[in-house]
Amino acid sequence: MTASSVTSVSLDPGLISSTGRFGISILDSSQTDIAKHFATPPESRGHLESGLLGELEQSPVIADAIASMDCSVFSAHPAGDHTVFIGKVEAISVSDGDPLVWFQRQFGVFADGSNG
Repeated sequence: MTASSVTSVSLDPGLISSTGRFGISILDSSQTDIAKHFATPPESRGHLESGLLGELEQSPVIADAIASMDCSVFSAHPAGDHTVFIGKVEAISVSDGDPLVWFQRQFGVFADGSNG
């Protein structure tokens, strides 16, 4: 799934429930196509190239993301027809890059706030 924030809820949390783990990837500004792929409903999106996926410790993550986290489920809270999972970060990988930003219904990057 593509989430507008880490606090977004999953439409189908079954995989997280059964494994007790999940991965989070913060995409680079060059990875818009990957974000669009996961924002598309699973029955409509097709397959993602295998080279675009990686693994950090025990969780799948997006290769070449500027940050990736391997998380274990710390707690789960039913919320209507969803479950809110609170994760404990077990491993993290961080690299340089410009994060992909979703703002006002479009992708972009953070602007440089300097005046010169």
